[in-house]
Formats: sequence, structure tokens, C-alpha cells
Amino acid sequence: MATSRPPRSARRWAVWPAALGVLLVLAGCGGAHRPRAFAWLRPGPAPAGWKLARLPSSGATLAHPRAWRPIHTDPGTASVALMGPRHKIAGFLNVTPRQGAETLANWATFRTRHIREEGSRQVRIAAAATGLRFPSGVGSCVIDDYRNADTRYREIACLVRGARATTVIVGAAPVSDWNRQARVIEPAIASFAT
Repeated sequence: MATSRPPRSARRWAVWPAALGVLLVLAGCGGAHRPRAFAWLRPGPAPAGWKLARLPSSGATLAHPRAWRPIHTDPGTASVALMGPRHKIAGFLNVTPRQGAETLANWATFRTRHIREEGSRQVRIAAAATGLRFPSGVGSCVIDDYRNADTRYREIACLVRGARATTVIVGAAPVSDWNRQARVIEPAIASFAT
């Protein structure tokens, strides 16, 4: 039994809605459109009364509340944390100069591979976007979850290209406390200036 097929011209026009749908999905991954997961990322100044930590090599500034204290991490970085009970990190912000093969285009895969290489397990990407605006540049960001030792963390990690340098900014907190700590991490990232 033969199956009927629409005429060639009808088949050609039937492809357009599917192609348009694919283009709209791809447009949602970056560019001028800001995916819903990054709706909070509205470039602007840091909240009043916040302190600034500076990256020694480029002068990039990381804004943070006064209760978040500088901590020692890798040389050449700027890091602050909010310490919880038993000296566990309840919230973390870090700025690091671009150091390797990370680019705006490969940022999500580069970042998740990097945290796996540092020993994190169960790494899961929740959202990623490119073409995001920052006060002094453009960036790519990923929101991911991972497990270190006995704690599951959520992080927002962005690679930001500014006029003077390309820099990584990371904000992280235990998943169990994410909703509270995101109220600090998100504005810190949105005000990040390279």
C-alpha cells in the first residue's frame, strides 16, 4: 500500500515552523535574549555600604557585604566568604584572572570540566548563557550544582571580557542555603566590574 505525501511545495513550507522553533531555542541560549535563569543579572552599581575586593593584576572589583570577610585562596585572586557554624563556608565569592583556554563560547563546558578536575562530583548544569551584559563588559555564565566532600553546592560562574582583562567571577553556597545566599551572590555578580 502506497503512502501519500504532500506535494513538494507543501513539504517545503512545513519545514519552516520547525526551523523557526530551532532558531528561537538557539537565540535563547545567548545573544541579546536573557534566559529566565539569568533574569536577575541587571548590570548596575553594588548595593550601598558594600566593600570592594580588588584583583591585584587588573583592578577588577568584587563588591561584597561587610559581613563577608577576605579569605586566602590561590595567589593572584580575590576571595571573600561568609562563614557558618563550625567554620564551614556558608557563601563564597571569588575573582580570578583568565588563566587557560576558557572563552566566552566554551565557558559552560570549560567550567564544569574544571570543577570535575578539582575533585567535585555529581556536576550538573542548571543553566548557561552567553552574551550577558555586565557593567564593564560582556560575559558567559553557567549555574551548576556539584558535590564536595559531604556538601552539595550551587554556583554561578561567569567569564567576563572587559576592556582591560578577561576575568572569572564565581559565587557559591550550599544548595540547602542557596535561596538566602543568592540574595548576596547575584547582586555581587551583577555589579562586577573588570
